[in-house]
Amino acid sequence: MKQIPYRHYSAPLFMMTISFLGWSTAAYALFHLPAIDEPFELLFLLAFIFICEYFPMPFRKGNSSLTFPVIYLTYLIYGIEIVTLLYFIGVLLTTLFNKRPIRIVFFNPAQLTLSLTLAHLLRTWITPLLDFPETATIVLSFLLFLGSFYLFNNLLVDLVLLMRPEKYTLSIWLEKGRGELLSFSISLVYGFLLHFLGNQNRGNVDIFSYFFFLSPLIFLAIISSIIIRLRADKQRLKALFHFSSELNKVIPVKDWEEDIKRLISEVVSYEESFLFTRDEKGKWQLAISEGTLDLSPHQFQELEVLNQVATLKVFNKEDLQQAPLAPYFNKTIQALVYAPLVLDNDQVGCLIMAKMRTNSFIVEDVHSIATIANQLAIFLKTQMLFSEKEQRLLLEERNRIAHDIHDGIAQILAGVIMKYDTAAKKIFSHPKDAQWLINDNNKILRAGLKEIRDSIYALRPYPTEQLGLHLAIKRKIAEVKQNSDVGINISFESQGYQSKLSLPVEKVIFSIIQESMQNCIKHAKASNLTVSLSYAEDHIFLKVKDDGIGFSLYQAMTAAMKEPHYGILQMNEDAEKVNATLQIESKEREGTEILVKIPLVGSKGGIQV
Repeated sequence: MKQIPYRHYSAPLFMMTISFLGWSTAAYALFHLPAIDEPFELLFLLAFIFICEYFPMPFRKGNSSLTFPVIYLTYLIYGIEIVTLLYFIGVLLTTLFNKRPIRIVFFNPAQLTLSLTLAHLLRTWITPLLDFPETATIVLSFLLFLGSFYLFNNLLVDLVLLMRPEKYTLSIWLEKGRGELLSFSISLVYGFLLHFLGNQNRGNVDIFSYFFFLSPLIFLAIISSIIIRLRADKQRLKALFHFSSELNKVIPVKDWEEDIKRLISEVVSYEESFLFTRDEKGKWQLAISEGTLDLSPHQFQELEVLNQVATLKVFNKEDLQQAPLAPYFNKTIQALVYAPLVLDNDQVGCLIMAKMRTNSFIVEDVHSIATIANQLAIFLKTQMLFSEKEQRLLLEERNRIAHDIHDGIAQILAGVIMKYDTAAKKIFSHPKDAQWLINDNNKILRAGLKEIRDSIYALRPYPTEQLGLHLAIKRKIAEVKQNSDVGINISFESQGYQSKLSLPVEKVIFSIIQESMQNCIKHAKASNLTVSLSYAEDHIFLKVKDDGIGFSLYQAMTAAMKEPHYGILQMNEDAEKVNATLQIESKEREGTEILVKIPLVGSKGGIQV
């Protein structure tokens, strides 16, 4: 087992220190409260603070609220002690209403209260040193208070996130920074408006005027929070849809593990993840591992405990030891989600996702994991069906080869042996007949040898299996250029993201390109030939275009009826194997264009063999 790293307990220690300082600050403010003449108005301000904190703008690793204008207004009217206590109570109530973990209940109000107090002390110390006109001093004092509050607040949060063993990447920090910048900008505008309206000669301004002044802020906080949450839900649904569609494309691919890792990471944030699969015999194996699992191969019988995972289950620090395989995970893990992969009451696997902070899987994360598990169950079951189909096709191919050998070369060899036996008997009595039999046998053996070579060549791995589709095409183009005497210029281009394809689809694409190039060189008298592949979301488009003399499609099809091995019929047969559509456009003296559209839905081309 790995030892718990220093970072794992440095963050809680730091949070405890900040919590102690913040709660001490709130206690100090409580015992130094001035006389309160208008408690009803303070309750209104507390309600405003609570609403702004309850409807923050969420982002990864935290959120940002629009509370500062309310805080600043309260600060100007009632002073630091009252605003500190109101802010502390408002944030504390918010964490309790949201049922946050106990460490957050202690840390959040303490951290925000401490940031506010530090900003007040900095403003109190620097403002008397400013030698500017009164208006400029007020503005600079406000900017100093606002900027220092956001600076201290974000500094404390960033320190905690950096100390934690969880990843705190630059992209997460920038996302957090954008949210804080938006909150800072709104607070800046409200602060200027507050000072501008306060300098106007409007008679007596009571506290209710400030309430009306802050009402748009409350609505803005609620609406912005809802909009951002809806946008996050939309992004999550979009990611799940992308996961489902991309997962379908990986079904015929053998090496699918890296694709699954990438797709899952686009939907859910996690520190470690493990995908266990179970074969038809009920034996468990580890298919994907992103993390530390201290389980040696001879202990894999321990995986049988996963049979007990019948429903989705979330484990946190307090009940983590009850989780299956818990002793074998990294000691820093504090939260686990077990999602069984079940289809038609048959458990085909189990997805386990982990984080290094307890209660860190929110409800939306758990729902997304459940959806991923359902999709993976269908994926693994389909993979099994594909494997069975491949085994069946392999058996059929073996039977076909055995049948061909029995009816072909085996019969030839049997006939040759009989003729050689006859020639051996006649070699002295009828030497001419024996010589004729030997010569005839030699012809038969040469034909049989050619048949064997053709069969061996047919069994060799296809170029796309050895090199991959694009490299095989480039190699073929180079070979054609080298062996051709017509001096044709052949180019190849690819557009879009090159997704993984099944071997039958790659074979069909390569065969059509190969046949098209051969026809062009033999018949088209072209100077240029362009081969292009375009990868769309649901289809692949293949285009082979030349600037040759062209031909009459009607005459070509008529010739194809008389000559079964003519290229056009062969290309049509290849296209039908993967449910592709083949279109040939050609006119005499205007060149030829071959267009093939191959679907990528489900089985990546609807493989038919």
